[in-house]
Amino acid sequence: MRSPAIPALGLLGIAALALTGCGGAASASDTDAVADVPITIATIPLGDDPSAENPIEAFAALLEEETGRTVEVTDVPDYLSVVEAIRADHVDIGIMSGFPSALAVNTGEVDALLAWKGDDTPVSTCVVLQDSPIQDVEDLEGKTVAFADQASSSGYFMPVYMLHEAGLEQGEDYEAIFAGGHEGSFAALEQGQVDAACTAIMLTQMGEPYFPFADGEWRGVGESPSMPVAGTVLARQSLDDETRALLEEALPAVFSEENAEALGALGEGFIGRETVIAPKPELFQGFVDIAAVAGVKLEDLR
Repeated sequence: MRSPAIPALGLLGIAALALTGCGGAASASDTDAVADVPITIATIPLGDDPSAENPIEAFAALLEEETGRTVEVTDVPDYLSVVEAIRADHVDIGIMSGFPSALAVNTGEVDALLAWKGDDTPVSTCVVLQDSPIQDVEDLEGKTVAFADQASSSGYFMPVYMLHEAGLEQGEDYEAIFAGGHEGSFAALEQGQVDAACTAIMLTQMGEPYFPFADGEWRGVGESPSMPVAGTVLARQSLDDETRALLEEALPAVFSEENAEALGALGEGFIGRETVIAPKPELFQGFVDIAAVAGVKLEDLR
């Protein structure tokens, strides 16, 4: 079941988003059995191809099958809105990439229910059109670069770090714009509004509907380092123990090879990776230095 989208009303620093239009996360009362309470999820929209199964809807259906509980999905506009929906007890869980997970866990007000460890695979690249004169990362000096949003691991933090390592600083050596998501970055590049769009290498490998350019229409410039954590399932701290235990058992079963096709981009970066149940905050410390390059101090986001 999908609920109406939640609009974001703005940023307070980088992590404080006020949300409206969202009902509170369901909780079991003295008279209602926990089993009758829906599991609620906040997510950014993922996959608009009407001919393909929406990975979020597929995930909800698979989670319902594994848990025996109704699952309700609410769309929110960006990653930080997911964090704030959980933090404010509006929803039970959200699935996040590494950096927004680190931001959330560092507040001390959101729990990490499950994490998928990273590997040595580069995370991000900056996409240019095939006929672009840009050949190397250093060629982005003086150019306009599109990023997904300010809490995207592959669409902001990692490519900004890659540019930093090449000697290019945001706001000084290149102009950054935020397109509201990977799809918006690609559209800006296609329309000639930017010189490059930084995104996940995974999306370029998956192709349509997640990446709109065909072979021969684009090139990848540079590769970012890998990340210590590929993604996390975050949970509200008030989540009841029964639901928490149920999700810890069900989620690894949902993110399995047999469900890879149905989950599409949602499962691509997680399936097959080492899973850590109830990870400690220390697992996310590797993000601190990279976040600082983008002007974000994770320890201040409380």
